Amino acid sequence: MASIWFTSAPLPGHLDWGGLLKTAQALQKRGHDVRWVSEERIRPLVEAGGVPFSAIAHSGWRWPPPPPPLPGSLVAMADPVVARYQRALDMWLDEVLVPRGVEALRALADEIGAPDLIVTDPFLSAAALAAELLDVPLAVCGWPAMKTLNEELLFPVQKTLGKDSQERVARLCQRFSLQGRYFAPGPTPSILSPHLHVSYFNADWYQSDHDLLLPQTLFVGGAPDQPEGEAPTWLRDIPEDAPLALITLGTTFTGDLGIFSWAAQAAARAGLIPLVVVGWNPIAPEEKARLIAALPKSTRLLNFVSFPHVLPRTRLMIHHGGMGTTHAAVVYGVPQLVVPHAADQRGNARRVAAAKVGLNLSAHDVQRGMLFQGARALLSDEKVWQTARRLADDFAALGGPARAADALAELARTSD
Repeated sequence: MASIWFTSAPLPGHLDWGGLLKTAQALQKRGHDVRWVSEERIRPLVEAGGVPFSAIAHSGWRWPPPPPPLPGSLVAMADPVVARYQRALDMWLDEVLVPRGVEALRALADEIGAPDLIVTDPFLSAAALAAELLDVPLAVCGWPAMKTLNEELLFPVQKTLGKDSQERVARLCQRFSLQGRYFAPGPTPSILSPHLHVSYFNADWYQSDHDLLLPQTLFVGGAPDQPEGEAPTWLRDIPEDAPLALITLGTTFTGDLGIFSWAAQAAARAGLIPLVVVGWNPIAPEEKARLIAALPKSTRLLNFVSFPHVLPRTRLMIHHGGMGTTHAAVVYGVPQLVVPHAADQRGNARRVAAAKVGLNLSAHDVQRGMLFQGARALLSDEKVWQTARRLADDFAALGGPARAADALAELARTSD
């Protein structure tokens, strides 16, 4: 049996990507020596899933992220788009923190032995460097392998940040005497495995990027989970025939309280019971009081919901476009209203609209009252429901985390 490390940024959302933790569980059930390697803060989530956990001093991921430039500051006034992209770059490619992550992974390998395979989330730079340093194959789960964009097609902000990225990767590789085996060359570096990328979506989901997809991508889709145990009391108290709207910003972007209130008002006007899920990040008492005052009386305000219990009863999801949340809506066949906030969320929102299973709204659209119009349009269009159900069936037919586990186990075996 193979020794396989799963590495991720120390954030709950980075355990998902549509099935990352489930893939680790599938490999463990087959007898492989699986362990999750990241920072201590996510240990409870991983161990609750039954996967052994090894804490390292640092993963190389910068969290909390750098603060956004203050409104009116020279940075914000010069180019707010560049400022946002720069902030994202500093999270996954920080030249001080990434080496700490590499050294932590090397120290763990010295202590317990190097694995046969490292599996990483799509943005953990330290894992890509450590895999080359340890001469271990790397697989990426949660993101397809793509060709580098032609520099002539890039926007100016992408060119500026791409050059910065290239220089950072080059300096990091030089520091560890590496060639950058697991980074894409070209103007927009990213983590790229020549062996295997697992996407928990299907090929059609990336139809607009079809010409960029590389053959080492395996699309495995996914399927709904069976609910465990009895539904919570608050859910059982809602009549079975009452349609629900699930409103969430995932686990990271939960501070945007205005979206919660606007979405809940739109859902209630459309005849749905809003379930507003705010996560576990602290909310100041006065802000929470203002939020409660702005919610319709029918709203259930929650920290967490079990998707397997809630989504079969959900008619509409309003969310931020996180990979795991988007995937959950697809596999349960729920139409979506997506208001992306950052990073990959914008691409996910565009793909929701392209797949005709929902709408992609901007913050400006929300302020103009488009959430209600969008909700009403999706709820009244039978074609959207048919398309969402058909897409869910397509995902379910691909094999999900079990098929991902097959491919990873084979990669680990052939690398011996």
